[in-house]
Amino acid sequence: MSHFTGTAAVLALTMSLCAPVLAEAPPPNAKAAEQQSQTRGLPPEAVTSHAIALQGEKIAFTARAGAIRLKDAKTEAPQADVAYVSYERSGIEASGRPVVFIFNGGPGAASAWLGLGAISPWRLRFPPETPSPSLTPVLLDNAETWLAFGDLVFIDPPGTGYSKFLSEKDDVEKRFFSVDGDAEALAVVIRKWLTARGRLTSPKYIVGESYGGFRAVKLLAPLRERENIGVDGLFLVSPALDFTWLQGGRPPLSYAALLPSLAAVARNARDRGQLADVEAYAAADYVVDLLKGPKDPQAQSRMSEAVARFTALDRNFVARLGARVDAKSFSRERKRNEQRIVSAYDGGVEGYDPDPFAPGGDWADPVLDAWRAPLGAAMTLLTQEKLAWPIGDARYAILDGRIARHWDFGHGGRANAEALSDMRDALALDPRLKIVVLQGVADLVIPYFATRLILDQLPAYGDADRVRLVVTAGGHMPYLRDEGRARMRDEARKLIERH
Repeated sequence: MSHFTGTAAVLALTMSLCAPVLAEAPPPNAKAAEQQSQTRGLPPEAVTSHAIALQGEKIAFTARAGAIRLKDAKTEAPQADVAYVSYERSGIEASGRPVVFIFNGGPGAASAWLGLGAISPWRLRFPPETPSPSLTPVLLDNAETWLAFGDLVFIDPPGTGYSKFLSEKDDVEKRFFSVDGDAEALAVVIRKWLTARGRLTSPKYIVGESYGGFRAVKLLAPLRERENIGVDGLFLVSPALDFTWLQGGRPPLSYAALLPSLAAVARNARDRGQLADVEAYAAADYVVDLLKGPKDPQAQSRMSEAVARFTALDRNFVARLGARVDAKSFSRERKRNEQRIVSAYDGGVEGYDPDPFAPGGDWADPVLDAWRAPLGAAMTLLTQEKLAWPIGDARYAILDGRIARHWDFGHGGRANAEALSDMRDALALDPRLKIVVLQGVADLVIPYFATRLILDQLPAYGDADRVRLVVTAGGHMPYLRDEGRARMRDEARKLIERH
């Protein structure tokens, strides 16, 4: 669910969104555009009251479903309504209570993945059997909700969820569909939400999954430098911190970074402790032999033997790949004799191969594509039945691949997009900032060992524990498993309650 930006022109357009309006009154054409947009914008905020039981305690809370309007700062012409759902605990002084802003990735993924998957007061029921698009969506009270220790704000960037564009100008969509434009616009949304709710003094946290983790890091600078908002901590779930490690036809180290996750699937491992030997090999002997290249037959033989042993793949197959096993080849070959494939998003989940006798091919992922419909339908039910937001027959856009295909990653493109330098700068500037990174051991999309190698390049900044990597059972969306969802909640509580 993760996939980015800013040229000078994009940055200039983005700055116009956030710059102060100097004109005393908008021009007449802007007023006309505003009036027209009111008829096709999102409905006013709906406010409802609820209560759930958490560990024997009844927790009352207020739910709000609404939208924040973004306008052109020079003309005040409406550009987009950005939808949000917030949950705020009742009966507690709000000004000092932590507020957590939650984003998914894609680009093009809506916040229901984290919302109804892990964090909100309600979640989708995840049965133990293989995921199915035709699964009847059932909402449950979520025992692992984070509402016990923070107020929650789920935000759907333009083009996702119920958010919608109000301008037909091509340059507006182009700006929002870019790394810099996305971060600048969402920083405005966060500032407007905090101001409207009187929460500027609350401790602030950002949660992002996959590209949302990249987005969360990128948000720090515009929040700090334009919106006068500091962030106390980040919680990043399977974050895409450096796309160089995630490309096909990649540098040799990326194969070493993926190997422990492949072994995790082969061993049905649930934590890093079961993979210590693979990590040691991947970081040492494997890298040494990889760098010798395919012209060294002894190195190729050693690698093929070891990789086949760790991955439980046929040695001849591994040798044909030069002992450089990529996620797609592994997903196809692991269960090929059974005419099944495994999910790249969670290697512990299998599905049928739609064309089992073809030498190659493409297929819908048994996790990502199977959960899209139930999650989207559950969000529609939630909006109608619990949030009472009169959205009509609007479709909830759970995952839009078109956005990812059109995303502007800026100079160097997707292959060179990275957020580690932004993280480095933010940690150096703010000694209070802490970051937790949580990943599933069986994630083949963004392997946990790649993240570990990336984070190891950060200085200690006085305390190496300021950035922690937590590896749990599951895959790219570890919260789809009970164990991963509970671990997420516990680690988030530690981060947020440190105050």
